Amino acid sequence: MMILDDFFWRAVIAGVGVAVVAGPLGCFVVWRRMSYLGDTMAHSSLLGVALGYYLEVNIMLGVFAVAFIVAILLFLFQRQKQLANDAILSTLSHASLALGVLMISLMFWVRLDLIAYLFGDILAVSLVDLYWIYGGGFLILLILFVFWRPLLAITFDHELAQAEGIHVVKVELLFMLLIAVVIALSIKIIGILLVTSLLIIPVSAARRFSKTPEQMALLATLIGMVSVGLGLSASLQIDTPSGPSIVIVAVMFFFAANILPQKK
Repeated sequence: MMILDDFFWRAVIAGVGVAVVAGPLGCFVVWRRMSYLGDTMAHSSLLGVALGYYLEVNIMLGVFAVAFIVAILLFLFQRQKQLANDAILSTLSHASLALGVLMISLMFWVRLDLIAYLFGDILAVSLVDLYWIYGGGFLILLILFVFWRPLLAITFDHELAQAEGIHVVKVELLFMLLIAVVIALSIKIIGILLVTSLLIIPVSAARRFSKTPEQMALLATLIGMVSVGLGLSASLQIDTPSGPSIVIVAVMFFFAANILPQKK
């Protein structure tokens, strides 16, 4: 019988919860070639961690608050079209990361394990964290279900979607905010430096074997879930960091998917 009080099963349940959400959302990140957006959001989460400690609130709330602000700033800068996207992303990424480090260094009364936040500490997931992950994950999946078609339309033909009456601005902003929520939910699972990997790698592995967007989302979710299970098992057996172990398993799926000969 599975006992939730056992740290390993809590880690598995948390990782699976994140993978279920990261799969379909990651498809849009890959389709729109916005992987650097995920990195920018992830780097900003360190400032969110510092904010959470400073205000003495749940870390996920701090991370989401900062990611939300970064998403709004990014959206506003992109609308002006005065700078290239990569320049905007790079500036916001490094600015938020630097501010996070500075803020943490000034909070001398707080002892913060930066390694745990940089690379994840999934084995320390609590029941409260599980409630956040599954509550937030359910909300994200519900929104994705409702806006799946508009997101697809904007992704594959921006002008046609606008001509069909889709409110492009609102849908694009919603997409960025969903990424912000996923980053906040994933920070403890996989870490700041690796969090984008769950959005990108399983999707990239699933892409070759999928004929429809829905198939790709489902297969990416399954690959992410298996990567979590195998990565945690390997971490337990050979005593390696859990977050990087999960990523390495996902990378193995990626190489296997792209090295296998393609049917003609």
